[in-house]
Amino acid sequence: MIQLNYRDSKPIYEQIKDGIRRLIVSNSLAPDEKIPSVRELAASLAINPNTIQKAYHELEAEGYLYSLPGKGSFVAKRNEVLDAREKELLSELDEVVTELMYLSVKPTELVTRVENLVKGGGQLDTGKQSKKEF
Repeated sequence: MIQLNYRDSKPIYEQIKDGIRRLIVSNSLAPDEKIPSVRELAASLAINPNTIQKAYHELEAEGYLYSLPGKGSFVAKRNEVLDAREKELLSELDEVVTELMYLSVKPTELVTRVENLVKGGGQLDTGKQSKKEF
């Protein structure tokens, strides 16, 4: 389900958030599907339950999850998830493009890269193998 890299500088709770977010966006977790409890996931990953709780809480605040008292946490409806993630990613894109412009990358090069990504189904051929987490 989720792989953790203890050598990564990214905090464990963020790795958990990213893993669950990927599972939701890729439809591996369906809307209204119950996700493992904090204790279950903590036991399976052998980490502190507070770390899982923090990840779940932030995912709920971002609109990816919702909780029902006494029943657990569930995946939010797809349209709500996609809207939240779209806003987040567009904001990140704005920051990256702004920095690239500062570094004197030509707008035509940026447009070409985006067009190549769209043609390639979201994968830009950089000659490097990407690591799959799931």
